[in-house]
Amino acid sequence: MKALRNYLNKIKPNFEEGGKLHAFRSVFDGFETFLYVPNETSRTGVNIHDAIDSKRIMSMVVIALMPAMLFGMYNIGYQNYLAAGTLATAGFWEIFCYGFLAVLPKILVSYIVGLGIEFAWAQWKHEEIQEGYLVSGIIIPLIIPIGCPLWMLALACAFSVIFCKEIFGGTGMNIFNPAIAARMFLFFAYPSKMTGDQVWVAQDSIFGLGNTLPDGFTAATPLGQIGQGIEPTASIFDMICGFIPGSIGETSIIAIAIGACILLWTGIASWRTMLSVFVGGAVMACIFEQTGQSFVWWHHFVMGGFAFGAVFMATDPVTSCRTTTGQYFYGCLIGAMAVIIRVLNAGYPEGMMLAIFFGNMFAPTIDHFVVERNISKRLARKK
Repeated sequence: MKALRNYLNKIKPNFEEGGKLHAFRSVFDGFETFLYVPNETSRTGVNIHDAIDSKRIMSMVVIALMPAMLFGMYNIGYQNYLAAGTLATAGFWEIFCYGFLAVLPKILVSYIVGLGIEFAWAQWKHEEIQEGYLVSGIIIPLIIPIGCPLWMLALACAFSVIFCKEIFGGTGMNIFNPAIAARMFLFFAYPSKMTGDQVWVAQDSIFGLGNTLPDGFTAATPLGQIGQGIEPTASIFDMICGFIPGSIGETSIIAIAIGACILLWTGIASWRTMLSVFVGGAVMACIFEQTGQSFVWWHHFVMGGFAFGAVFMATDPVTSCRTTTGQYFYGCLIGAMAVIIRVLNAGYPEGMMLAIFFGNMFAPTIDHFVVERNISKRLARKK
């Protein structure tokens, strides 16, 4: 690492003012600050500094996502071999490698397109490269079906970065979660590739691994089966472990729980927001269960993207509520709305992504009322 540090120090003058590569200063700065914590202080204003910077926070979120991503890769292979009836003869690494090769292109496309736009935008604006896409770039592939074409994914990444992030001023200024925006774009622009029974299982062999499934093969998710009025064929055990069709990173509650523990232990995610999402969803699910319009209340947590959204997306510090009291209201709103959409709208059985999108919309308003109430209470105490 010392040799790398010395090499960066050697070439750094080329990227500074007057250097022959000055035009690419933002690119160099982005790579340098990703590898090493900056040793500079703020140049203007009065600032309070935490022990770690934004890049380190984003990197920790990526680490927390690793269990869900790795299990998602295995599950993609598992579902393919299960559908072909060859699961009993396949080994662990054979199954995992198939899923790895199926998911890797989606991660690469997401980062190449998203970071490419980030780099180009920073060069154009003569600004530092922002680190927010480190997380969005891996979340976006994890919340889409494996059957989503790469060109659609690239289009969604470009849309989310340009129209839901950079146009608002970049990281820290956007009001909508870019990953949510990408999935919403795909859902409404190309619904046949985001819903239905044909998009959840990889259908082709890759480099001799896996199986090419018959044309017209279908595999519904448990939530999709309920939306069609069908009893889910998967067991609760499979739903908790994640051995069910679904978006790449959303199936395993155990893997998501590991990520949640990492985020809570490091203090990166708000436990108030995370807990409130489950509380709001549980209360609304119990109400529907009592009226006979829904299944067992806690089943909502092990189906679809409820747990993934609550842990990794509702807790986004930029687009969620900042006030302590507001985080409780924000989380409850998302959890309750997700269940309402699932139960009352058969055409959109998931609900979680749309609920977080609307939660992002109302977060500033919630914070505003919380702050105004606190001001009113302080003024009342002075009288």
